[in-house]
Amino acid sequence: MKNITVIGAGNGGMTAAYHFSKEGHSVCIYDHADFATQIDAINANGGITALAEHHGESMMFSGTEKITKATTNIKEALEFSSILVMICPSFAQEILFKDMLPYLTSEHKLIIMPGNYGGMVLQKMVNDSDKSDLNMVFIDAISIPWACRIVSPGVISIMGIKTFLPMSIFPQELSTSDLQADIQNVFPIPVEFLDDPIQAGLENINFGGHPLLTTLNMGILENFDGKFNYYRDCCSTATANAAAKMDKERLAVGASWGYDLRTELEAMNALYDSNYDTVYEFNRASTTHVKIDSAPASSKNRYITEDVPYLLVPCYELAKAKGIKVPIVESCIHIASAYNDENYFETGRTLEKMGLISQKSNI
Repeated sequence: MKNITVIGAGNGGMTAAYHFSKEGHSVCIYDHADFATQIDAINANGGITALAEHHGESMMFSGTEKITKATTNIKEALEFSSILVMICPSFAQEILFKDMLPYLTSEHKLIIMPGNYGGMVLQKMVNDSDKSDLNMVFIDAISIPWACRIVSPGVISIMGIKTFLPMSIFPQELSTSDLQADIQNVFPIPVEFLDDPIQAGLENINFGGHPLLTTLNMGILENFDGKFNYYRDCCSTATANAAAKMDKERLAVGASWGYDLRTELEAMNALYDSNYDTVYEFNRASTTHVKIDSAPASSKNRYITEDVPYLLVPCYELAKAKGIKVPIVESCIHIASAYNDENYFETGRTLEKMGLISQKSNI
């Protein structure tokens, strides 16, 4: 069993800390002092509780697990373990990394869930810092393993779990069979190792299902305050058809960079051990997703503010670099930018911010 530090105490971070502990690992969970609600609850209760039932639905992995350390001190958190699991919105990655950088060593391995090209961004930050000799490993996962929610301070619900989790190791030359085995030993599900963080970013299954469906359904989402099942009620035959067209754009971009990507339907069926014939059927009937009886309530939800700038913008940039047109991806970015009065083409994760232009020979 291992010591593991979880960076971030949101839905995913709390669930990761709970499940890692349930698997027998010793866990430290960190969050910034400005967001200490869950940290305070863990320290008050001595651990994290996962519900057996929520909203009349059966949940998974119920129980209460002790957490070894819950802290708002980043130095303490990084000294606890060489294995770091960062689960936070993509816009917070760079903020957290600046706090972490003084205490990082070449022994640390940072697993980012979801990665969204974060490994390359953070490597660029290392290269541009006074710790450019730092020789650590970044692992970009396509998502988190769990479908989960925080119910109240220190209490979570776990609706489902993926059957496996694709991720990449960066820099590639540091990937070894021993390192892959160490990473696998951390996770409660099998790990699939991808070629690099570009492939991991393009394989993120939130690519179309979140930003496009949210953009297309913004009126009903706002007017009904997100009080319905997002996956069932926002996916119609027409919106699923648009998502399928957008998925073809993603596949074309991947092919131009040398990747044979799974389709959205193939990925969802594989990750959730299902056998639906269409994305529409999956969204309407998935036994995991029908338990999520909520939806985004505004354009400020992460389905827009994270998935557009950190998934769609990189895809658009990768397409532009190869001379490929992606009109639905581009349109979705334009509409989301208009919703939030922000130019995501500029503020999103560009090739320059990823260090891809200067590091192209290393990718």
